[in-house]
Amino acid sequence: MPYFVYKITAGATPLFKDLTLLKRCDTFKDAKRFARSERAEHDADPATTIKVMFADTELQAEEQLLEAREAPVLREWEK
Repeated sequence: MPYFVYKITAGATPLFKDLTLLKRCDTFKDAKRFARSERAEHDADPATTIKVMFADTELQAEEQLLEAREAPVLREWEK
């Protein structure tokens, strides 16, 4: 399965995100190296996030990125 590197920018509301596919890589090593270089370039922009997704297709990767996830529950000893 390939790795997809995405640039994520905040949309009009927190529920909407703008996804831009930057690169498709066959190995994690290449994807990680590319994502690190992109993060260094976009470091000044706090509204931009660079993520690597592992998925069968580009559509599946985008669905995983847009999936609403619940915040983790913090236990008393984790505070």
